[in-house]
Amino acid sequence: MGFYGTLKLIFYKMKRKLDHGPDGRPFPSGKKHCKGNGYLSPSSLVQATPTTFGDLRLANGHSAQRRRVTSGPPPSGLQDWLHTFQMWSGPERLLALDELIDRCETSQVKHMMQVIEPQFQRDFISLLPKELALYVLTFLAPRDLLQAAQTCRYWRVLAEDNLLWREKCREEGISECASSRRRRPSAAVSEWKSTYIRQHRIETNWRKGDTREPMVLKGHDDHVITCLQFSGDLIVSGSDDNTLKVWSAITGKCLRTLTGHTGGVWCSQMAATTVISGSTDRTLRVWDAESGECVHTLYGHTSTVRCMHLNGNRVVSGSRDTTLRVWDVSTGRCEHVLTGHLAAVRCVQYDGRRVVSGGYDYMVKVWDPETEVCLHTLQGHTNRVYSLQFDGVFVVSGSLDTSIKVWDAETGGCVHTLTGHQSLTSGMELRDNILVSGNADSTVRVWDIRTGQCLHTLQGPNKHQSAVTCLQFCRGLVLSSSDDGTVKLWDLRTGAWLRDVVALQSRGSGGVVWRIRASDTRLVCAAGSRNGTEETKLLVLDFDLDEKNKETD
Repeated sequence: MGFYGTLKLIFYKMKRKLDHGPDGRPFPSGKKHCKGNGYLSPSSLVQATPTTFGDLRLANGHSAQRRRVTSGPPPSGLQDWLHTFQMWSGPERLLALDELIDRCETSQVKHMMQVIEPQFQRDFISLLPKELALYVLTFLAPRDLLQAAQTCRYWRVLAEDNLLWREKCREEGISECASSRRRRPSAAVSEWKSTYIRQHRIETNWRKGDTREPMVLKGHDDHVITCLQFSGDLIVSGSDDNTLKVWSAITGKCLRTLTGHTGGVWCSQMAATTVISGSTDRTLRVWDAESGECVHTLYGHTSTVRCMHLNGNRVVSGSRDTTLRVWDVSTGRCEHVLTGHLAAVRCVQYDGRRVVSGGYDYMVKVWDPETEVCLHTLQGHTNRVYSLQFDGVFVVSGSLDTSIKVWDAETGGCVHTLTGHQSLTSGMELRDNILVSGNADSTVRVWDIRTGQCLHTLQGPNKHQSAVTCLQFCRGLVLSSSDDGTVKLWDLRTGAWLRDVVALQSRGSGGVVWRIRASDTRLVCAAGSRNGTEETKLLVLDFDLDEKNKETD
């Protein structure tokens, strides 16, 4: 057995004595007397092995003359004892050391540990080829990578590797490398690392909030904001005052007011800078949000345009006249008329291939818009249908009869009836197989539409105190607004309430949050009241803020 084997056995023997005590029994949890991590196996050390402990210290860059114990003069016979020890063979030395350690007190073993332990601590990362070192670092969590960068200059260089951080972003589902719109990272900092840190900061701001007050955009006098759209840095609000307003999400200024409707605006859609609005004046209008120009006025409906859905260059509108119309947004031409409902059409979804509509006749219909044929009439609800979701495979309908039904879009069969709500399901959001529903019973529920199981009911002491008015998915979170004047944030995975993102001063006494729209970094809320206790306004919250931005803003 070589020197390293001997040293390893000594070290193990001493550590075992410290960990288990002199009688060999383990110490209780938390009572260990030394820490034992960060050691290299002796077999992994360099091949030119030193023959003595002094040689090992020199190989590690330390002086062979270490600081000695100065408690008194050396005992008599020490040199003779050492000479005898050197004359013994390797196995004899190990046997003698075994006996010696067993006779040592704990303080003496600690002393030996303090002398020997540092020689097993190696910066193995710096000893590896760069490719292997980077491979080892891929096993670290991002938080640990950031700490590793503080170790030394070389570790910092490794921990800034752009491909390493790209992999960490991929693991977190971050697919685009985009530096902050406020500050570009310096050349020395990985762009993917900056992207990861920015996304982590935004996530933290969403979940925990900051001290900044929301930006307040006042307009529409004391009228109700009936619809809200948000695209890029533009916000478009529609109101029963017959107008739409275009706002800057950055400055909060009203850029222009879109006038032309002669009745209240009840629904809208937006893609880039194109806005489509529907009104009680029976028309739809297509607007250029940047210029404020009304590009087309779409005539055809004979009653209020109550709902619409935009997909690509086509928008499908539903009306109280019981019909749906398919329009070409670029030309303003009505391409198809879908007839068959027996009462007002209240909600519509369009995926570019199929149209799904829900009405006050208790029915849900699936249409082929090209042939204007109703493929399926989904019957089962016993009251008005107010909300729809459609992902191309499943249709989900919410009704005043308190139930939610999941339908197969191809066969027209009812797959599940989701029960648990006590009133009108006014809004739903669907992502993959996860459905979130908001109800007038003041609760939000999370469902798996493939199994029909209710995964969470978002309630408890922090639940809404009145009807839920709007829902939105965002970053694995659920946002819900309510007639109680609040916007609440929930964890989609656990169903836990995280915080109230917005709480109006008049909450509980008339203040209402009518609509919400969110991007990854912003939340826009349309708020007001029906009794004059709260001004009609938009609230804009920006979560893409770092500490420096907070201070300067």
